[in-house]
Amino acid sequence: MEQIADVVGAMMRYLKGRSALVGLLFCFVSFLSMGQAAAEAIRLKDLGRFSGWRENALVGYGLVTGLAGTGDSLTNKATRQSISNMLSQFGLTLTPDQIASRNVAAVMVNANLSPFARVGDGLDITVTSIGDARSLVGGALMVTPLKGPDGKIYALAQGALSVGGYKYDAAGNVVQKNHPTVGSVPNGATVEVSLRSENLNRDGNLTFLLTSADYTTVSRVANAINANLCRGCAKAEDAASVEINIPNDQKHKLIDFMTRIENLQVEPDRRARVVVNERTGTIVAGGDVKIDKVAISQGDLRVTISTENTASQPILVSQTGEGVRTAIVSNTRVDVSELNESGFVAANNNTVADLVQSLTKIKTSTRDIISVLRAIKAAGALHAELIIQ
Repeated sequence: MEQIADVVGAMMRYLKGRSALVGLLFCFVSFLSMGQAAAEAIRLKDLGRFSGWRENALVGYGLVTGLAGTGDSLTNKATRQSISNMLSQFGLTLTPDQIASRNVAAVMVNANLSPFARVGDGLDITVTSIGDARSLVGGALMVTPLKGPDGKIYALAQGALSVGGYKYDAAGNVVQKNHPTVGSVPNGATVEVSLRSENLNRDGNLTFLLTSADYTTVSRVANAINANLCRGCAKAEDAASVEINIPNDQKHKLIDFMTRIENLQVEPDRRARVVVNERTGTIVAGGDVKIDKVAISQGDLRVTISTENTASQPILVSQTGEGVRTAIVSNTRVDVSELNESGFVAANNNTVADLVQSLTKIKTSTRDIISVLRAIKAAGALHAELIIQ
């Protein structure tokens, strides 16, 4: 950009007095500036994380009590055995066969332990039924130890459940909203053992990890660190990691050094991707994803099969004789309709956005557009990664 400014300055001195040419040159420089501004840089902290920053999964088995007859049935032996074990801790001895309650449900409790969590901090927990309980509405979780993959207890969970749904049934009628067998407890777990995150590797260096691996982006990250913080201290190890050798004068103020790394501006490279969700009919693609010259013909054939059931009721059954009864008669009809014209789209050096807009104009459904995109990818005309969800 500095070279452009020097050239423009020289041309301005040469074209002094030629207002028309100066105005044209000004528009050209403005266009270049707009092109430079269009490439937006992003902070490193939004592109990845330092090695050692990770959440740890915790899980536990517990009981939810206080349900209004919507808990596990009597055929669930695990729940009755758990109730028996819990009552034995309070000096009450009952065999599982002596317990007959539908106000209790066996559940699994999940939580994520932050690497910076300290003893006494609260964690949000998710409670899910593992039995045949109909609903957890109104229930409270008993004290449940939460363990890590190493089998150690890191937190204790308990509290009243918040369930975003309900289920009521009576006389064969069922009314249900969302999933009443899943609940949550905000700050329902208390950390008992804290973790200490290790940001430095065995060599005493920092490692920055990209969320999306890309050789171009990781090279730009290493170059930005070397150019702004410490010359030659950053090296790209692979497509997702940059190893940073901490300068000697920064080792005693590591937090400040990491803060400056996080706030460096880098322009990430972007892969061309088209994401398609067939279940919901959603298409997400970059507006500049290119497609080759292609011709698309899309027709519409509808087949409708309808069945009408009627009851044939005989008249004067008593006079007709024995064995005469009501009969069900089914009338089936098949209708086939085809549009007289089919949609035709010719794409010449267009983008996916242009193609979708053209298909929408001829009233092509979203699921048909998904089929068209898959066919274009199979034909080798779509220069992007097609992700089907």
